[in-house]
Amino acid sequence: MKKTLITTFLSLLVASTGIAQQISGDWNGLLKTGGPIQLHITLKIEKTDTGYQVNLASPDQGAANIPVSEFVYNAPAVSFKSKVIAASYTGEFASDSITGTFTQGGHALPLTFHRGTVEGPKRPQEPKLPLPYYTEEVSFENAAAKIQLAGTLTMPQKEGSYPAVILITGSGAQNRDEELLGHKPFLIISDYLTRQGIAVLRYDDRGFAKSGGTFKTATSLDFASDVESAIAYLKTRKEIKQIGLIGHSEGGLIAPIVAAKNKDVAFIVMLAGTGIRGDKLLLLQTELISRVEGTPDSSIAKVNALNKGAFDIIVNNEDDTIIKKDLGAYFNKYAVDHPAEVPAGTTTAQFVAAQVKEVMNPWPWLKFLIKYDPVTSLKKVHCPVLALNGEKDLQVPPKENLGSIRNALKGNKHVTIKEYPGLNHLFQECKTGSPSEYAGIEQTISPVVLEDMSKWIKTTIK
Repeated sequence: MKKTLITTFLSLLVASTGIAQQISGDWNGLLKTGGPIQLHITLKIEKTDTGYQVNLASPDQGAANIPVSEFVYNAPAVSFKSKVIAASYTGEFASDSITGTFTQGGHALPLTFHRGTVEGPKRPQEPKLPLPYYTEEVSFENAAAKIQLAGTLTMPQKEGSYPAVILITGSGAQNRDEELLGHKPFLIISDYLTRQGIAVLRYDDRGFAKSGGTFKTATSLDFASDVESAIAYLKTRKEIKQIGLIGHSEGGLIAPIVAAKNKDVAFIVMLAGTGIRGDKLLLLQTELISRVEGTPDSSIAKVNALNKGAFDIIVNNEDDTIIKKDLGAYFNKYAVDHPAEVPAGTTTAQFVAAQVKEVMNPWPWLKFLIKYDPVTSLKKVHCPVLALNGEKDLQVPPKENLGSIRNALKGNKHVTIKEYPGLNHLFQECKTGSPSEYAGIEQTISPVVLEDMSKWIKTTIK
């Protein structure tokens, strides 16, 4: 449940017009989005025989080599576009600066580049080589889905007998480190737990990085199937004696789904796992994040009322054709009743089509999330459960979610629930909890959370 302003892709060789070469070199600018988030954007411009090679990056987010589909320099005018992130820039070059406007997602923001480079964010918790434990690149098959998944298994030593955990990523295509915004939470968790005598298996999501399959059409149930394949693989390893699951965000929803029907799961850890139905979660998430970023209450109420109507259509129907038809009628009525909400130059039909497309993307993942109530699985979980949340988590708010998790697990005698003051959705020490803070915080995950997880696991498996 994470979105970034700029995503990582490969750089391209781009053509350009103009003959002045002074624009070549390293450039950096600070993009102010209007909220608390500020992002460094960098350009590396190199003159070639056929034009310019341009490298666009957002170091604060760990996003390098973003492709530029068009770069034009007619001194002093400068412009570039990146189709993959749906962004563009127009500006004017003046010796040691390029002053202009960055446009993305309908938002036009001032952005001035200056000569020089900026370093990416420091991530002091990331382990340094050499590592004091055994690391092995592994692959395993999800036979039912006919796909091969790739990951990393770490163990205290190559030989021995160890309890193990499988790490389950949050929403969106994630690599084995759950890498986002320059952070690698699962690398930090894996390193810490392995040093504490616990083996860890982390793997790339299906259809991403080195794992096979297709991510776009998968739902949480498909990802649960991948976890079951990881369990089956660990059962073939003579070094592994017990298997637990640690899921973050959507992974915290998936872990109970797997544990509810699999006796081989010795315990689960829910890191910001959900306890309420998806439609309610998304409405609450929108409200809290919008409010902390300064959106007026009247605007929040308007957006959530519109979204709730759309979500209700999805919750109350199974057939995709009916859902699409009803959504079209719903948004058409909204456009007729609220003509001022239809952007200038956009017809009602175009507005409706855009709204339906936005709601039904990504599909079928979103359909499952909106309709699914985690309590369904939680009530069937009988293994020990550790459920953790940050007090400032705005994506999976602790009050509503931990309360529901606690009620659903009343029949389970081995449950520990804890809320950490001052921590956000990533379990970072933060100011407001807004996702816009994630990239700028050096800490990847609070050491207190790492210690609590390790102690609980070791106590539980005795």
